[in-house]
Amino acid sequence: MDRLPFQATTAGALYDRIDVLPAAIVLDNVRSLYNVGAFFRTADAARVEKLWLCGITGRPPKHAIAKTALGAEETVPWEHAWDPAPVVRSMRESGREIAAIETSVHAVDLFDWTPRFPVTVIFGHEVEGIRPELSALCDTHVRIPMLGTKHSLNVATAGGVVLYEFLRKYRGMV
Repeated sequence: MDRLPFQATTAGALYDRIDVLPAAIVLDNVRSLYNVGAFFRTADAARVEKLWLCGITGRPPKHAIAKTALGAEETVPWEHAWDPAPVVRSMRESGREIAAIETSVHAVDLFDWTPRFPVTVIFGHEVEGIRPELSALCDTHVRIPMLGTKHSLNVATAGGVVLYEFLRKYRGMV
């Protein structure tokens, strides 16, 4: 069986009206270059507006990023900022909803949440999560349902789950 690009399938027509998904991603202190590369690849696949690499998060050109991103680091717009707070404040002032992807007592379920596009989602350090001062800047905290014994996903896996839920919801709006 030959593999076809998704756009060539009947199901792909549902996404024809989406030139860019009005979503930006902030990665704050994500230490694994492989996770960063995976975010680039998923951001390209979902046509995300921009990727912000903040704090100690690695940035291209790095072999480990390129190995996982498979060239997406060349196609996805990105910037680096040591301090994400001014970036997030600026995005909020421009009318974007800011959402932390993190389990907290105030978090809403990803599948119940209706993001207000354009939206910016923040993912934090693989072990410590989002810094409290950055979390305080968020309008919404969103959790991905966890049914097993573990209470979290790999950060890049969580990014994929969230971005594809965005695509599903945004598709119904355009």
